[in-house]
Amino acid sequence: MNTSSHVSFSSTGRLAVVMIRHRRIVMLSWVILLLAGGYAASHLSSRLSYDFSLPGQSAYTTGTKVVQTFGNGGRTSPSVVVVTVPNGETVSSKAATIAAAFAKARNENPRVRIVDAAVAGGPAKSQAFVTRDDRQTFALLFAPVNQSLGTDHVTDAAIASIARALPGFSVGATGIDKLSSGGSSGPGVLVETMVGGVGALAVLLFVFASVLALVPLLIAAVAILATFLVLLVLTYITPVSFIVQFLVALVGLGVAIDYSLLVVTRWREERAHGLPNEDAIVRAMETAGRAVVVSGLTVAIGLLSLIVLPVPFLRSMGIGGMLIPIISVAVVLTLLPALLASVGPRWDWPHIRTESQASRAWSRWATGVARHPVLSAAAAVALLGAATAPVFFIRVGQTSAAAQAQKGTAHTLYDELVAGGVPPGVITPIEVLVGSGVAATTAHELAGVTGISSVILPRGTSGTRHGLTDLMLIPSVETVDSATLGPVRAVEQVVNGRPGVIGVTGAGAGQQAFSSAVYGNVPLMILVLAILMFVLLARAFRSVILALKAVALNVVSLAATFGILTWFWQDGHGSRFIFNIPATGAITFWVPITVFAFLFGLSMDYEVFILARIREEHDAGRSTPEAVVNGLGRTGRLVTCAALILFLAFASLASAPVTDLKVMATGLGIGILLDATIVRALLVPSLVVLLGRLNWWFPPKLARLLGVRVQAAR
Repeated sequence: MNTSSHVSFSSTGRLAVVMIRHRRIVMLSWVILLLAGGYAASHLSSRLSYDFSLPGQSAYTTGTKVVQTFGNGGRTSPSVVVVTVPNGETVSSKAATIAAAFAKARNENPRVRIVDAAVAGGPAKSQAFVTRDDRQTFALLFAPVNQSLGTDHVTDAAIASIARALPGFSVGATGIDKLSSGGSSGPGVLVETMVGGVGALAVLLFVFASVLALVPLLIAAVAILATFLVLLVLTYITPVSFIVQFLVALVGLGVAIDYSLLVVTRWREERAHGLPNEDAIVRAMETAGRAVVVSGLTVAIGLLSLIVLPVPFLRSMGIGGMLIPIISVAVVLTLLPALLASVGPRWDWPHIRTESQASRAWSRWATGVARHPVLSAAAAVALLGAATAPVFFIRVGQTSAAAQAQKGTAHTLYDELVAGGVPPGVITPIEVLVGSGVAATTAHELAGVTGISSVILPRGTSGTRHGLTDLMLIPSVETVDSATLGPVRAVEQVVNGRPGVIGVTGAGAGQQAFSSAVYGNVPLMILVLAILMFVLLARAFRSVILALKAVALNVVSLAATFGILTWFWQDGHGSRFIFNIPATGAITFWVPITVFAFLFGLSMDYEVFILARIREEHDAGRSTPEAVVNGLGRTGRLVTCAALILFLAFASLASAPVTDLKVMATGLGIGILLDATIVRALLVPSLVVLLGRLNWWFPPKLARLLGVRVQAAR
């Protein structure tokens, strides 16, 4: 290796030299980890947690007590089993037959509770379980928490028992969970990752126009499987949410490819400028590699901020999700230099496109922005303002039944029940756990609560065990968001502090508990995140202003993303056209915090890519406007393609049949595109030009504190 032009290597440059010299050992090591990761991926699912606990929250504590007492219910919403009698018959005439079928299912499936008209006591009348036309009846079926993403075999077995006992009848099930999935488990994480990979390959072929397009995909495969290996080890130390496996696969695909794309593009640029292959690798790692490190840390910090929230599954998402960028950076800094040194020049075939010059289109764009910074900034602010406006009307809750899966038995049966006079709130019953001695009086008091359609005091073991009774209240409306939680609050107000009452639980109460636990701690989360991001970026850019601006623009970008998400999903402007799903009425309570944590770091990627190059051009002696033109000219196409790759990964996740996953995926995808276009391609460069010399202000005391050497501003 010719090191004459590199008298003093940076840390990433020194690491690259070591990786190049020991390339065979490096590649063999990663091959071993790749194989081990493949083994881990096949065994990981059985080790993941499906726990959505909310320690310290009354609804969760009560739900846990219900599960301990009855073995089901409490923390899960019931399935609503619907029985339709044969033509010419009525539920009234077949009541005994139907009751016997439900009783038989209880005996054959002791892990479930079935509450039907025959066991309904208290203020509720058995007629509350029958539609107006007397052709359909329903029962609430409570089952243990399903510990997998697959079929709920316990519930299905109980429904099958009912169907066998009622030949000639139509038996099916609906409920909030079945409506959410549409009766399908979706294409699966492997298929979604492959779909995202195919889309990424198409973009990479456009960027490189050579076999090099395979290199970032190879890096992504190694990074994803290595992360699965670490996750498997982590499951033996702490519970890890099942959601993490999807995030590792899809976010890992986008992040690892983006980082590889940045380094390989810079390597080609240095080779086009005449550097020998190994020197070009070192130079790429000193520049693009350093940006990758900073970018990876920003993503990791964004996800790690979830640990300040007192919710175990979100904390595990933060810890597990943090592994994605950290391991991706490790693979890029070690395996990528070894690959480029071994096969890079040969794989850069056919040599159709080079990186000898900056993109003409992006250079022209940057020149226009630099010449008209006020107009550019004003246009960006106007667009972002329009996108942000709907966020002031956002409702956090749960997707309404009307906006859940539009096909399948669950949807059809739910519509038939509601049309038959059954309250829509049948899919979100409220459970009130009380001592058996006060069950009857409490039930009669709750029957008069506004918004409660019926109160059920199930007879026998379906409602009472070990001295405790599980009262079931059917609200008049489905309690899914802040606008419909009135019945839950009213019930809580009536029973609060009442002797013999353990507490209130169910879907609505659980949602309130989640909002209290999570959103009450969001200010602390944002404060921690902003401070860590500022310190990291101030050191990376050697600038107070650039770091502050980056954090501020990320907040602006996120506000605009949530505004579009509100307009698109909650208000339904486009959701029906693209997904055939009407307005959801609310954004699912866990989606905003998840999107925030991921986007805060992911969208910062592009700011780091662009500003790192602008800083480099400025350090090379160019004025601020010249640095903006050269920096954006070199990174504009790269950022656009990187954002498109990540967008395609999220688009593949949006193919899942679960509406909530579609909402999360579109939020992430919209945020990435919005950030890479309006924010980073228009607002960022225009503000840098407008701020001029102020961009490079860095107080000496702060520089010494962060261990940064400051260069005089020009």
